[in-house]
Amino acid sequence: MENNFVMPMPPVTRFPAEDEKLRGRLDGFKSGYDEGYLRGRLAILDGRPEDPIPVRNINVLYVASGKGYPYSPLDDAVFSALQQLTAKVTITDVRQNVVELAAVHTPDLVLVLDGLDMPLEQVMALRGQGIKTAIWLTDDPYYTDFTMKIVSFYDYVFTLERNCVEIYRGLGCREVHYLPFAAHREHYRPTTTRPQINRQVSFIGSAYWNRVHFFRGIMPELMSYNTVINGIWWDRLPEAPMYGERIEIGKWMSPQETALAYSGSKIVINLHRSHIDEVANNNALFIPAASPNPRTFEIAASGTLQLSDARDDLGSFYTVGEEIDTFTSPQELMDKIRYYLSHEEQRRDMALRAFERTLKEHTYTKRLNQLLTIIYG
Repeated sequence: MENNFVMPMPPVTRFPAEDEKLRGRLDGFKSGYDEGYLRGRLAILDGRPEDPIPVRNINVLYVASGKGYPYSPLDDAVFSALQQLTAKVTITDVRQNVVELAAVHTPDLVLVLDGLDMPLEQVMALRGQGIKTAIWLTDDPYYTDFTMKIVSFYDYVFTLERNCVEIYRGLGCREVHYLPFAAHREHYRPTTTRPQINRQVSFIGSAYWNRVHFFRGIMPELMSYNTVINGIWWDRLPEAPMYGERIEIGKWMSPQETALAYSGSKIVINLHRSHIDEVANNNALFIPAASPNPRTFEIAASGTLQLSDARDDLGSFYTVGEEIDTFTSPQELMDKIRYYLSHEEQRRDMALRAFERTLKEHTYTKRLNQLLTIIYG
């Protein structure tokens, strides 16, 4: 008779320490896979060239703000885009005699960035010579006490704030257009290899009072993650000394440094400044801000998930809940930080979708092409 008896295996004794090591190895493997997948996808997308845009046979004299940093990176972005889009572009700034330069270079268009320090008699002289003039305002609606005094001197006014369009039209400006800033790919792009910086959460920006008050109530929980805050004026935050170097005070970060920090963070917070600030603003009409700031596009261009405070026109540029996400209170911000840090695949996919849309729609070549199309058709 056949014996089918099988000796039972002795029970396996598991030790808590071994379980912990196994879980650690599995978590490490998954984390490495997720990170590698994200960087690989970003590398593929980043390697795609932008759609070609025909070069216009026009000559542009570009007048930079003359204010230095942090405006100089904007000048780099605009000038670089104009070089790709026009037959000739010459750069100067508001400290030079633009009328004399125009006599030498005979531009079809003089484009001024910011323009708060541009002599208005020179703008009138340029228009008197039949040269088209345009201004792209950089800080609406925060300095409208000043901009409202200069916009009527230009043929074309471009503002990055939707709520300023009708204000300027009400001053008699016939050609006022909504044109937000964008991402300059030479400055803001993702790290496609292992990041030099490894953070869970980042915030980069000046400590305007609305930001100080917003963060104060959630600082212990926010800083319980690997969170780093960079920017000037953060000595306004009484708790700042408690966190040492994790709150970097008094430093303007270059675009390249900022992009590295964004790309090395799982989540970047974008908390806009307030349109009401008696210390920093010159906005006596209290024109509310509805439009996204330049940081919106720069974070997305760096290949990471962005959590932004809700703005009325944000959905015109990114799909909320699919490409970026928003919050309306400190507690909602913390709820979403916890959620996305524990849902890696969703966080990663949103970052990739936002990056891809930025490359397609929100670069400076796209924006300057819009500007030139408005002027020249």
